[in-house]
Amino acid sequence: MAPKAPTINQKPSPNFGPRRDGARPSLVVVHYTAMATAEAACNTLCNPETEVSAHYLISSAGDVIQLVAEEMRAWHAGAGQWGEITDVNSHSIGIELDNLGTHPFAEPQMAALETLLQGIMQRWDVPASGVIAHSDLAPHRKIDPGPRFDWLRLAKQGLAPWPDDAEGAEPWGISAAKFGYPIHSILGCDDPKDVCFQAFRSRFRPWASGPEDSEDRRIMSRLAALKAP
Repeated sequence: MAPKAPTINQKPSPNFGPRRDGARPSLVVVHYTAMATAEAACNTLCNPETEVSAHYLISSAGDVIQLVAEEMRAWHAGAGQWGEITDVNSHSIGIELDNLGTHPFAEPQMAALETLLQGIMQRWDVPASGVIAHSDLAPHRKIDPGPRFDWLRLAKQGLAPWPDDAEGAEPWGISAAKFGYPIHSILGCDDPKDVCFQAFRSRFRPWASGPEDSEDRRIMSRLAALKAP
């Protein structure tokens, strides 16, 4: 049964363009707004002077606002890379969540995100492994949606990747590159592997500290294996 579509309010942003080279969405990028209110974020995302936007904004109360049509290229990802994709904006749908990054994401907001994600993934045939954090594609400059975001909740519904319990011990960097982290190609970054590792930890082991260990390697090996066709 198809998921019930959330009530979506329209507030068109002028900040968009066509997807380049015939690209279509294969990724969904989750952000947080880092602004005091959803209204303030909406104003920023609709201001032509800011040159930023997203396809959707979800308030903490669970209200969904569509700013850019899914067929179009919103300006949300910025400089970054995921796998072989360097123009992430042309290959993704961006969702902004009303949150400062300092507190948990509200239940109505998460419920609205789940329903919205189900529809997007069905419409564009996006796999769970294609649902990523802004910090995944731009670990040198972004931390959102941060360690307070509940990725496991999404994964339990098939809306995001999560490692299974199987063993795996491939070197972390090799698995990370297979999964999509840009560990070899972050312009202006002295240690791409380290910033990618911190982004990985923030998403999959936010409670962990210290250097890379066997559990990091096991998790990353399993994520890479689950992504493989």
